Amino acid sequence: MSTNAKETILAAARKTAQAHGYGGLSYRDLAAEVGIKAASIYHHFASKADLGAAVARRYWEDIAVELDALLGTTGNPMECLRLYPGTFRRSLEDGNRLCLCSFMSAEYANLPDTVQREAQGFADVNVAWLAKVLVLAGAVKPGDAEARARAIFAAVSGAQLYARSRSDVSQFDALIESYRASGLLPA
Repeated sequence: MSTNAKETILAAARKTAQAHGYGGLSYRDLAAEVGIKAASIYHHFASKADLGAAVARRYWEDIAVELDALLGTTGNPMECLRLYPGTFRRSLEDGNRLCLCSFMSAEYANLPDTVQREAQGFADVNVAWLAKVLVLAGAVKPGDAEARARAIFAAVSGAQLYARSRSDVSQFDALIESYRASGLLPA
């Protein structure tokens, strides 16, 4: 099986996990979606835990690159903070899905240790980036940055959960605007 097949499996698993969580990952279903035999998936991922960890790791690695690129492209920390909720909004726009690691966090107690660690990596990457950008924007003092970053991350991911439960992305937008109006998110 080629590297392209591995990437195709990861992409399909990501979509499935964003819609149904770790519990919804099935080698049989993924194989049918990708067009291979279920046994072929074991060539790259010896277990469901290995697959789940790889999907979560790729997810947080991708968002780390995306967030750094956002800062590099805009060069404006306040603009980055304005655009940040859009990274969560995209999942809702894509079939009312959730951020992969938000979904996995809801399943946390039932995840294998390796998947738990990788799911935590997503929050860690987001909080570290937000803390850095908040300081660069002059929105908080360095000693207050991590706590504020955690609050923003929790609020934005919570807005995504709420909007998904209503199948209504406008609910996400309204919550984000209320966070800006209240000062949680810099306007």
